[in-house]
Amino acid sequence: MNNVFIGLGSNLDNPLSQLKAAIEHIKQVNAIKLVAVSGFYSSAPMGPQDQPDYINAVIEISTSLEAELLLDELQKIENEQGRVRKERWGARTLDLDILLYGDEVITSKRLTVPHSGISERNFVLYPLQDLVDANFKIPGLGKLGELVASCPVESLKRLSEN
Repeated sequence: MNNVFIGLGSNLDNPLSQLKAAIEHIKQVNAIKLVAVSGFYSSAPMGPQDQPDYINAVIEISTSLEAELLLDELQKIENEQGRVRKERWGARTLDLDILLYGDEVITSKRLTVPHSGISERNFVLYPLQDLVDANFKIPGLGKLGELVASCPVESLKRLSEN
């Protein structure tokens, strides 16, 4: 079994409900056990600013699925919840990203782990910090506490516990 952290984001069609529904869908996938859910956070959009703010969270799961098979399952859930890929960093009903897959470093045509940009994204680092301690190591990048310290909170706002 591998411990995996997944980033969740939405800014369309009741984003908080989208994230909660995605978590329920993930729990239904064979070979996945939900371990923990961060609080929910509001963040300004990356990229085009003419879109609503996002709601973000991070979940920890335990799975026997290989990384790309897990990616397939997550993309199926995104599609079931109406995800349409039109514009990079555009508005979306649901975005599910594999942030960390155990302590593996993966670079393939379909998947990069740790997720690219993880060290600069407050909407990933702060929710991740809800789930693990500051000494948690992100492969190739260092300790979470150090990454959080160099990543400003800016417009990120904690909305709630899970």
